[in-house]
Amino acid sequence: MLKRRDFLSAGVGCALPALGFPAIAASSREGVETAYVNAMVWDGYSAGPSMSAIGVTGDHIACVGTDAVKAQISKRTRVVDLQGAFVMPGLTDCHTHFSLASLALTELDLRSARTPRMLVDQIAARARSVTRGHWVLGTGWDADQWGGTLPDKSWLDKATGDVPVSVSRYDLHMLLLNSAALRLAGINRNTPDVPGGVIVRDRNGEPTGLLKDAAKTLVEAVIPAYSSNEINDAMRQGIALALSKGVTKVHCPELDWRTHESLLRLRAQGETSLRFYSFVPLADWERLLQQVQEHGWGDDWVRWGGLKALADGSLGSRTALFQKPYDDEHSSRGVRVHPLKDLLEWTLIADRHNFQVAIHAIGDQATHDVLDIFQTVQDKNGPRDRRFRMEHAQSMQIRDIGRFKKENVIASIQPYHAIDDGRWAVCRIGPERLKGTFAYRSIVDQGAHFCCGSDWPVAPIDPFTGIKAAVLRQTLDGKNPGGWMPEQKLTLLQALSGYTTGAAYAGFSENRMGRILPGLLADFSILDKNIFAIPAEQIDQISTLSTIVGGKVRYAV
Repeated sequence: MLKRRDFLSAGVGCALPALGFPAIAASSREGVETAYVNAMVWDGYSAGPSMSAIGVTGDHIACVGTDAVKAQISKRTRVVDLQGAFVMPGLTDCHTHFSLASLALTELDLRSARTPRMLVDQIAARARSVTRGHWVLGTGWDADQWGGTLPDKSWLDKATGDVPVSVSRYDLHMLLLNSAALRLAGINRNTPDVPGGVIVRDRNGEPTGLLKDAAKTLVEAVIPAYSSNEINDAMRQGIALALSKGVTKVHCPELDWRTHESLLRLRAQGETSLRFYSFVPLADWERLLQQVQEHGWGDDWVRWGGLKALADGSLGSRTALFQKPYDDEHSSRGVRVHPLKDLLEWTLIADRHNFQVAIHAIGDQATHDVLDIFQTVQDKNGPRDRRFRMEHAQSMQIRDIGRFKKENVIASIQPYHAIDDGRWAVCRIGPERLKGTFAYRSIVDQGAHFCCGSDWPVAPIDPFTGIKAAVLRQTLDGKNPGGWMPEQKLTLLQALSGYTTGAAYAGFSENRMGRILPGLLADFSILDKNIFAIPAEQIDQISTLSTIVGGKVRYAV
């Protein structure tokens, strides 16, 4: 069994070499700094493990293959015997809400609340422990665990008193508040709905305590902000967690600047250990433009240049925008978070400044609208390598599926959502609309680019749970052992590519990472099982032995 000291003995500190092949030429004269040998190495594009050794110099891969690495071993080389461990390119999670999820590690986790009583008891227990002036904050409740009845403020008021409570449904698109929080936010029967959001009201017009999508801003404005140090500390915890799962890079398509600003602070202190691609709000394109003009586009540790917006909400909160009303809420088709004219205007001008635009779209009306926007921008601004992204790409009209390939739009998908939402999606939209929902295989078979992520904290930041979900599609309730909509299963290679080569393409970094090849960054994950040799049912049992980023050991058991 490999021990932590086995990996750390190979972690040689060194100055960053010049980028590209000159560093490789130097290693051929002096020998590689570290040789990882006796491994099963999957290079990221072959049908399975195809080599057994990797040579690393500085922050990049110098050579691969037993003969090539053996020829580069010199007196200065640290040799690490991996004892048959499986090695693959570092995994990229293409959709995280990193600061929010990292902060949530210290907040109330309500995923285990399987009944209304459990929900109330967990919130009440936290309310008793907070000091005066502090809020109970948390995430993870799911009304579908207890039959679908939505909670309201009356469930919480007696148990929490004057302690304000704001806890999010696990999809992050709906908040539950108690009366104390409503009072502090100034929300009452006379408060108008926020464009792009919903204040849920009872039959008398009184707020129930539920806020959907843009309406959440009403309470977020009065919740005491975390300090910069608190955010940075939480981010470090999140980084450590991601590295322990074999993740070497994350994309952060955010709707605020909190993650981005923390990343700048952390990068100023040195290497961040985990690589980041930061997105900020599409409406703030001018602010990002100023940063690029003053500071460039970042580096391999923290890179920026992406902009994100919402077209609609979520299926679980019934705010995803559909052509027709919900089957279980006939009065609603969902919510359009931003007017189409604004999304088009912002995308047009952001694209002219060479920014990458990613738009969240879940309902079949929203996905259609976003594809139309992307097509219009390409027609108006002319050809270039822009790589538009649709985040989630969850429900589509059948005729729209082929547009991803035709218009070179990347489908940024989260396979875990399929096995989660698959428990109850038919209740929301009926069997006919399911034919274009979570249609991953249909998108891939059309030849479209795609990438995979978790949506952490909505789903675990463990790519192996996502890979298993993609290839088996067994819903979390155990009711679909053969797979929910099994025709949409991905192959193992397809699923792996979503976290490696597809992810690299989605972040304009395919010439830097995503494969194990000489000249690419030395980012790879060392695992305890060969993912190609185990039953798919065991994929989520894979453990990470070590995570190498930039040629250094960033995590080891």
